[in-house]
Amino acid sequence: MSLVVVLHQTQDLVNVAGVVRSMKNFGLEQLRLVSPEEFDPRRIEGIAHGTRDLIERIELFDALDAALADRTYVAGMSARQRAAKRNVRRPAESAREIWDAAETGEAAIVLGPEDRGLTNEALDRCHRVVTIPTSDHAALNLAHAFTVIAYELFRLRGDPGYKAPRRGTQPPATRAQLERMFASAEEALSSIEFFKTRNPDAVMRAVREVVHRSPVDAREANLLRAMCIEVVRYLERTRPQ
Repeated sequence: MSLVVVLHQTQDLVNVAGVVRSMKNFGLEQLRLVSPEEFDPRRIEGIAHGTRDLIERIELFDALDAALADRTYVAGMSARQRAAKRNVRRPAESAREIWDAAETGEAAIVLGPEDRGLTNEALDRCHRVVTIPTSDHAALNLAHAFTVIAYELFRLRGDPGYKAPRRGTQPPATRAQLERMFASAEEALSSIEFFKTRNPDAVMRAVREVVHRSPVDAREANLLRAMCIEVVRYLERTRPQ
């Protein structure tokens, strides 16, 4: 199983340690930190005792796209309601999707800064958005929110009757392949002046959500990108000089 936990721009080292402790409790081993405000391995181990092996494997990144580039499925955790339409799931049902993706490809769970969570731009990189139902006071601590999904994954792992569905021979598209595809799609739409009376960000967000609803493999992503590139090239060849 290939699953990484990605913490994006965390502000409090205590929360990082809380996630590390939960990862150790529920058998998750790979943590990536993107531009944390604080990072001190010794302090993290001092808070989350007995986790040195996990801490030594922590990877640091400067950008979220770099941390997700090799992932074929990304689930982002968010408590806030968004104006943009999202593929939202609850933790229990999300756990099955994450598990299946980690068994057949490269999956990631992403959590954002404590004060504001993941931005819309960060959520654009996610195939699913995971929300945890709460009362009117929706203010779960970052580490507490992660623990909920970590427990659901652990519970699923202990189900001997559950096996991930088999995929075809093509590997899933990585995050980097999808981003290249989306960039080519935006260029193609711009070249036909599709955005003349439409908001480009809103249109591309809708395109992302459509693609994210079903797994796209590497061959399909490359084919879609090639189609978009050919639209641009055709217009360049036929446009009056």
